[in-house]
Parts: sequence; structure tokens; C-alpha cells
Amino acid sequence: MSYFTDELRLIQQAAREFTNNEILPLANKLDPVQGVMPRSLIEKMGEMGYFGILIPPEKGGLGLGVMEYIVVAEELSRGWMSAGSIIARGNSFYRSIPGEGQEWEDKVARMAVGDYLGAFAMSEPNAGSDMAAVSTRAVRDGDDWVLTGNKYWCTFADEADFISVVCRIDTDSTERRAGLKTIAVEKPRGEFPKGVTGSPIAKIGYHGWKTWELHFDNVRTPAVEPPDENDGKRNLSWGGGFVGIQQGLEVARAHTAARSIGAAQGALDVAVEYAAEREQFGQAIAKFQAIRFKIANMATEIEAARQLTYFVCSEIDAGRRCDKEAAMAKYYASEMAERVTSEALQILGGAGYTTDYPVERYWRDARLTKIFEGTSEIMQKIISDRMLGR
Repeated sequence: MSYFTDELRLIQQAAREFTNNEILPLANKLDPVQGVMPRSLIEKMGEMGYFGILIPPEKGGLGLGVMEYIVVAEELSRGWMSAGSIIARGNSFYRSIPGEGQEWEDKVARMAVGDYLGAFAMSEPNAGSDMAAVSTRAVRDGDDWVLTGNKYWCTFADEADFISVVCRIDTDSTERRAGLKTIAVEKPRGEFPKGVTGSPIAKIGYHGWKTWELHFDNVRTPAVEPPDENDGKRNLSWGGGFVGIQQGLEVARAHTAARSIGAAQGALDVAVEYAAEREQFGQAIAKFQAIRFKIANMATEIEAARQLTYFVCSEIDAGRRCDKEAAMAKYYASEMAERVTSEALQILGGAGYTTDYPVERYWRDARLTKIFEGTSEIMQKIISDRMLGR
């Protein structure tokens, strides 16, 4: 089954050219020295509409589907996974933008062009895969929420315009999953909100931006719900509970699958080019069956992950729940990406273990995809629970 229309192919081609011309040169220059993605690249991505793919056209976005979003994310990640990731700081984030009325509308329009972006703070030192263990608290005080607690793995927290924080609010329920809510905290770009301190996490990959451990100490933010885009009423369900957050993870996991596929494809592209040029024993190593079979296996695994991910996107765009299938796509694509990038590094031999070639970048970044947006083990639990019951 082909999921591609002529329009989608044009979108893919444009993203591919943008990656080749704008992202790859910067990634090859900045990633080895752990440099930060320049704002000029974000602005160019905004001009391409990549932050507004999922934002309705009447709000300044492109009004396209998850399929288009994932195709673009894959192409951008083929250059630099961080670039394929940053577009998530717009798109569906528009639903959690703080404010109301025209102020809110203006912020959504700015987000669509990359001028107003968010960060997401869900994980904690003691709450990663176990989302029900979130302990950061939000207490209502008049017209404000007051947030106290610690967050971990909050990427882009410094450069974002607001942070969407998963908190536990007061509830009479004894159910561990009850009482969770996302609350937006607005902030100046390049700074933390008043009452928030942070330390950058020393990562082995996913460079181009910083990932933070944050401490919230009685941080105040207005208790204003973002409006529902369908009827203008307050959208109490956006991130307003365990189920709502889990539903949002379907798109996030498809996005991670796309990033995994992009990283794997980038590594395969380098390996194919290198194999055609590198000579040993009087001929290009691409002539040796061992190398040819490696490349055949790598390409097959990438395509299998790609088609599974496209199916998940089609289900989401059709409005059907697919948490099991989204978990399958994320699980298979991330596991595949680690294998494929490792094989690509092997094809390059000693050259692959240097920063002279980008394969090591793809390898390091691919390893992370097995951890964030739910570990491989959590994906296996979701899949088996849907098949066998809890």
C-alpha cells in the first residue's frame, strides 16, 4: 500500500533539499563540538512551515496531518536528529500555549513560524517510565497555580518561550494515575521563569541544544486553560490527566519512530557512499558480498520500520486509537536504528569511529531513541498488555 500522494512527495522532496542544503552542513560542523543550533536555522525552518504542520490554517499553520509531520521529521533527522526533534516544540504544542483571546491566537500564529516555541517537562528523577509517579505539585492559590518539584530531561528549557509542566494537583482519588495535569509556565527566551533553577545534563549525543534538570520552587503561573480549537471553550482535557497525556504520546511515538528512521537512513547513505569509494584488495569494498548483504539488510529494516510508521500515521489521521501500533512502530524503529547505525559504523571501519564522518553522530543519537518517549521495555509492556491483558 502506498501512502504517498503527489502533494506528499513534493513535501518530502522540499524537506530533503532543505536538509541537504541547510541542516547537514551545520550538523557536521556543530555536533562534533557540541555547538548549539543557531536561531537562524530555526527561523529558516519556520519559513518552511515546519513548526505549523499540525496547526490549523485559520490559526496560521499548514493544517496538514500526522503523515506529513512524520515525513518531514524523518527527512530532517536524516541530517540531524535534533533538527527533526525541534519541530515538535511547535505543532501540537499550540494546544498548551498559555493565554486567552487574541493574545492566545497571536501566540499560535507565532508558533506556526517558529517564533514562539515550547518545552515539555514530564520526567522526574524518580518518575520516568512510571508516569503515575510524578510528584511535582501544583497548588491553586487564587488566580494562580504554584508549582514545586523537580523535573529531569527537559530539552530546550532555556530557549523555549514556555514550559509545559506535568504536575500532580490535589485530588480525593487514591488512584495513582489521577490528578495529573499539564500546566504552562511562560518565560523570557534564554532565561528560566522566576523560581526555576536548572543544570544542563551532560549527554553523549542529541547535541545542538541543551537538556536540563530543573527545580521549581513555588513558581507562580496564571491558572488559565488554553482554549479548545473546536468550540472556543476551555480545553480541560489537554494534558489534563493520565489518559490525555497517553493519547498525546501516540503522535510523539510516531515522531520518535520517524526520527529513528531518519538517523538510520542518514547512516546508511554515508555507508553506501563510503563503500563505493573505499578500496581494499584492489577494488571498492562495495564489491564484496559481506558489505553488499549488510547494506541490503540495513535498507530492508529501514523500509519495514518506515511502512509500519506510515500505517500508524494513517490511523491517527483517521481518528482511530492505535496505542499498540504506535508502541510497535516506536519499539521496532528505535531498535532497528541502533542496529543499522552500528552496522554503518562497521562498514566504515576505523573511519567510522572518528568524528570525520557523521556515522558516529547517527549512532549516538539512535541509541537515545530506545529510551525517550518510553523505553523499549515499556513499549513491549504496552504491546503485550493489549494482546494479553494487564
